[in-house]
Amino acid sequence: MNIVVTGGAGFIGSNVADAYINLGHRVIVIDDLSTGKRENINPRAEFHHLSVHDPGVEDIFKNNKIDILNHHAAQIDVRRSVREPALDGRINIIYPINLLEYCRKYGVRKVIYSSTGGALYGNPRYSPCDENHPIRPVSPYGISKFCLEHYIEYYYDMYGVDYTILRYANVYGPRQDPLGEAGVVAIFTNILLKGETPVIYGDGEQTRDFVYIDDVVRANIMALDSGSGGKFNVGTGLEVSVNRVYQLLISALNITAEPRYAAERPGEVRAIALSSALIKEKMGWTPEVTPEEGIRRTVDFFLKQAEKVG
Repeated sequence: MNIVVTGGAGFIGSNVADAYINLGHRVIVIDDLSTGKRENINPRAEFHHLSVHDPGVEDIFKNNKIDILNHHAAQIDVRRSVREPALDGRINIIYPINLLEYCRKYGVRKVIYSSTGGALYGNPRYSPCDENHPIRPVSPYGISKFCLEHYIEYYYDMYGVDYTILRYANVYGPRQDPLGEAGVVAIFTNILLKGETPVIYGDGEQTRDFVYIDDVVRANIMALDSGSGGKFNVGTGLEVSVNRVYQLLISALNITAEPRYAAERPGEVRAIALSSALIKEKMGWTPEVTPEEGIRRTVDFFLKQAEKVG
């Protein structure tokens, strides 16, 4: 198949693109490299250095008989979405509507959309959250990601463009940006490798659902041929505290280091996990990598990166 991966130079998108290529598919990566990295791009991918709203993107769809659009390009900084909601809306809603138009005009069979779990459900009424949990975003980022879900449904109802929506938990693993605004595993690992002290906001007992990148990639592979017209959580169903993540990291690094605690940041969800029962039932997906194993693999990756730099 011919597959377009937007955001294919980013953390998740590049790993998905690699998997598609390894399965024998032709992959076209579209990325403006604003947050993605050129070194993440598979040399066997066809790369276009473009933003998804650039006019040249239409030519890619017009000239290449695209089968699948895998849309990972996004504004993912929650705090930036609060500061600049209009920017967040343009990148996460307006620009992707252009892509949906190209899908309609040029006969793309299916859209696979990387949405979000925790940012949609807000402060959960119960945990793990299933797909029937009330949608109560607490940030413009969550609102914009959910809004595009509705547009995708509209293009299915009106024009027959199939879709699978994947609502990610907290994804972590190799290639995650350690200098970004999100991704506590990568951020803490980078700080600890530099011999510095990570800061844990609040008491560290706040929990998240950490899902390893390889499990997320498998969901994107399965979505090529299954999950038609569905919205699915991609998570482990396990609540893991920030303190637990920190202990697993220093254990994997074989060091002793105490974190520094600071005041809790307002507006953050206290505890959440995502149920994966529906995606297991409909697509056969279940998480395979435990937090212990995933963090060990992630630390190994960053250690090797540090050796290359050294």
